Amino acid sequence: MSKYYITSKNGVGEYIEKKSRFIGQSFPIESEDEAIKIIEETKKKYWDARHNCYAFCVGKNSEIMRFSDDGEPSGTAGKPILEVLTRQNIHNTLVVVTRYFGGTLLGTGGLVRAYSKATSAAVKDAGLTKVCPGFSVSFNASYEDYGKIKNLIMKSGITKFNEEYSDKIKIDIEMPADIFDSFKSEVVDITSGKVTLEDAKNIEYIEKI
Repeated sequence: MSKYYITSKNGVGEYIEKKSRFIGQSFPIESEDEAIKIIEETKKKYWDARHNCYAFCVGKNSEIMRFSDDGEPSGTAGKPILEVLTRQNIHNTLVVVTRYFGGTLLGTGGLVRAYSKATSAAVKDAGLTKVCPGFSVSFNASYEDYGKIKNLIMKSGITKFNEEYSDKIKIDIEMPADIFDSFKSEVVDITSGKVTLEDAKNIEYIEKI
């Protein structure tokens, strides 16, 4: 598995071009069926709109990708929405952009720009979560070594950790795989080999950015 992103929550963004109103909505999804259900609900909600265009990606490798121009000229709506998602490597996400026509034709370039901007605004509002290969590991440290290890945790940008205090300090950590080897080596160095990281488990590391 390589690094990719998912939207953190539902998001909404709007773009107006020559009185045409483009309402972008993004949704985290887990399946094509879920996407289709949301699309149908959105079309019912915005029944009076000229177009409800969409695109979605499902799967860690975007195994399922779909898009629709919903009556707009071919390639001016659904594909630009999808390209915003693929360009940012965003998976498991649906974006629907609803257009209320303002009376002026925008042309191919204007439509592509408007649908892209509404999509980007919705994704920005939703926020992104990074998903990548990672490791979880637990180890015990003496109170003497704890300060050095805690400084290393902060320096490494690790945000997912837990501490339990007894005669020693038990530390549970989750981290991206790409920093694990250097972190492991530095722990050994700063504790003069008194602390080693053993039995690391492969995980899917998830972090909101």
